[in-house]
Amino acid sequence: MLIDMNSMLDQDIVTTQPLVALYCGSRSGNNPIYKETAIALARTLAENGFGAVYGGASIGLMGQVADTVLEYGGEVVGVIPQFMLDYEIANNKLTELHIVDTMHTRKAMMADRASAFIALPGGLGTFEEILEIATWGQLNQHQKPMILYNVNGFYAPLIAQLDHAVQEGFLPMQHRAKLLVCNQQQQILEILSNLGSPAEFVV
Repeated sequence: MLIDMNSMLDQDIVTTQPLVALYCGSRSGNNPIYKETAIALARTLAENGFGAVYGGASIGLMGQVADTVLEYGGEVVGVIPQFMLDYEIANNKLTELHIVDTMHTRKAMMADRASAFIALPGGLGTFEEILEIATWGQLNQHQKPMILYNVNGFYAPLIAQLDHAVQEGFLPMQHRAKLLVCNQQQQILEILSNLGSPAEFVV
C-alpha cells in the first residue's frame, strides 16, 4: 500500500494496533547478536499485539524488524523521505508506506503514530532520532515511553555521557530518568504492558 503524504487523508490510516517506533540501523552490525536480538524483539512485539512504525527501508536491522513484525501478524507503518529512495529501497510489503518530503516530516509522523519509542543499536540516524524524541519529551511535547535497548552493552557509552551531563548540571535528573534503559526484552514488555493513553503528540 503506497501512500503519498501530500495527499494523505485520515482514511488512509489502516492500522488497528498500538504502534511502537523502532529506531535502528540501516546496517546489521558486525556482531550477529544485534540482528538476532532485533528479530526476537520484533517477533515478541507482534505476538503481544503491537505493531511498528519505522523508517520504511528494506535494508539492515530496519528491514529485519519490519519483515519479522509482519511475519508474526503485526502491522507495520513505514515512513521514508522521497530523496532516500535513491539509496534505500523502500519495503513494499508494509501495512502502510508513506513517502514524505523531508526528514522533519518523517520524524514528526513517526512520533505522532507511535505509542512508545525504542532505540535498538544503530548509527548517527538512530542516535539522533532517540535523542530528538527525548528532547521533545523534555519540552513536554509528548509523555510516551522512550527506551534504549542496551543490547550487548551497545549504549553503555551514551548512558555514561547522559549521566555525566546530569553530574555537570546540563541535564536535569527528572529528564534523564525519562530515557529508560532496558538490557532484556522482558523489561521492554513490562513497560509496554503499562501503556495508557499517551498524550497526543504536538508538532
